[in-house]
Amino acid sequence: MIDFSIEPEFQAKLDWMETFVREECETMDLLWPGNSVNFETHRSDARRHLKPLQEQVKARGLWACHLGPNLGGPGYGQVKLALMNEIIGRSSWAPTVFGTAAPDTGNAEILAMFGTAEQKEKYLQPLMDGDIVSCFSMTEPQGGADPGEFTCRATRVTNDSGEEEWEIEGEKWFSSNAKLATFLLVMAVTDPAAPLTERMSMFIVPADTPGIRILRNVAIVGDTDPEEGHHAHIHYDKVRIPADHMLGEFGGGFKVAQARLGGGRIHHAMRTVGKCQRALEMMLERAVSRRTRGKLLGDHQMVQSKIADSILEIEQFRLLVLKTAWIIDEVEAGRMPHGSARKWIGMCKIGLVKLYHDVVGRSLELHGSLGISLDMPLAHWYAGHWSLAFADGPTDVHKSQLARAYMKTTTPADGLFPTEYIPTRTAEALRRYPNAREA
Repeated sequence: MIDFSIEPEFQAKLDWMETFVREECETMDLLWPGNSVNFETHRSDARRHLKPLQEQVKARGLWACHLGPNLGGPGYGQVKLALMNEIIGRSSWAPTVFGTAAPDTGNAEILAMFGTAEQKEKYLQPLMDGDIVSCFSMTEPQGGADPGEFTCRATRVTNDSGEEEWEIEGEKWFSSNAKLATFLLVMAVTDPAAPLTERMSMFIVPADTPGIRILRNVAIVGDTDPEEGHHAHIHYDKVRIPADHMLGEFGGGFKVAQARLGGGRIHHAMRTVGKCQRALEMMLERAVSRRTRGKLLGDHQMVQSKIADSILEIEQFRLLVLKTAWIIDEVEAGRMPHGSARKWIGMCKIGLVKLYHDVVGRSLELHGSLGISLDMPLAHWYAGHWSLAFADGPTDVHKSQLARAYMKTTTPADGLFPTEYIPTRTAEALRRYPNAREA
């Protein structure tokens, strides 16, 4: 039986989070706005304000909760994490306040699962403490997120001292926060002749390693400076790292990368729910506050339709995400086979973009000229829906994978006509019950 219930003690934590995010995290959004400003560890003013908030979160046992107990976390499970991320999604600063900001969350999981004790001490602990930020450097300018098109290579070489090293050569694209990172996790081809899932390996590359050339920091919508964004186009120009800086096994880069995505996609989805619920709140307030043509906006049926559609779509998607989180928990508990959640995770990734686009778009529309102005957050949010469409893999790829997964389990029609062809089915019914139509 599907069960989303939680104990009263955890509900009390969620109630505290609800108030804390509204009062403190949303305040930080106003004081320090802008894309990726929460990753700028050199901002002493913001960090001075941030640290006491993080201490409150830690005192409540709500810090970096994405890690399971085997990795040093509280082990809340995905249903509880989904409910937490629903609240965190209201604010752009909240993930940093709660120690769950991507890509650092996924990178922390990789280090916890595959890193050596020395690597965990040097990189994982300060990352978990929020003292540094990291970068996941995977996609490439000529191939996007398609690993079959990756050309960035890592080759075994021997240095002048006779020690074995890895030399990385090639370009990476949209490596977020590279300019701020202490280290980068780089996916590179190590055996181009191997099957696709065994062709690449993952490496820890310290940011101060010679040869890391940031060609350009690409800006996205919402950035204030078009020439100074947070998504780097990088050339790894014969970058040398020690042989022990590989994460996981040789050729295991695909496995390492996949290990960070499942839970992260669920968290993205529930944060989208939280953001859409906030947009709905704005829509409702506008509907009962603004008048046009002699009556409140909310008295017009078109406005009522937009509100009703938004309420329904949010609730439908929220239940999909919670079901997916429950399935992941069942897999982790051994009650469902490995891989059971894969298609459900894909559904969440597909659905979140449309939900965000539609609900935020309707809220913007109801606010009219104020909605498209920067006096409200809606225009900035609306423009950002495309980022969700490409994060963690393009939405179209997930649609294709989902469709193929269902088609694999479908049996072709036996004969010329479909299984539901009425004349054939009627004839079969009459064969089974030849006297059924007798008066």
